[in-house]
Amino acid sequence: MNLNEFAYKLGVLGTVIILIWVGLFKFTAVEAGAIKDLVENHFAMSWMYKVMSVQQVSNCIGIFEVVTGIGLLLSLFFKKIGFYAGCASAIIFVTTLSFLITTPGVFKSVEGFPVTDFFILKDIPYLAISLMVCVKGRE
Repeated sequence: MNLNEFAYKLGVLGTVIILIWVGLFKFTAVEAGAIKDLVENHFAMSWMYKVMSVQQVSNCIGIFEVVTGIGLLLSLFFKKIGFYAGCASAIIFVTTLSFLITTPGVFKSVEGFPVTDFFILKDIPYLAISLMVCVKGRE
């Protein structure tokens, strides 16, 4: 295995771990409450609270994340799955990054320097991995 292949697989496995871990955490009341402000202020997601409870919304998001993580893992063995799993993963990370725009008060000033909840910014490299998986699934 060459270094490019190793780096690709490492990136995919890291993304799988995050998606499954965070996805499973969505089934807890703590995480359901933690994402409420993010989801309820998002133009494409706020409707969910009109038809489901806070925990049910979190569970749905968690299911999508876990299934996507499993799809990414399977993409290492079945190339065609990679296109769909990569696209789903990209949707997750673009949505998460969009919280930086849709959530009021997400940026704060510390001694004149803008800061935010840095956990959202971690999704930039995960988005890159997702797009790589998507492209590789189309080859």
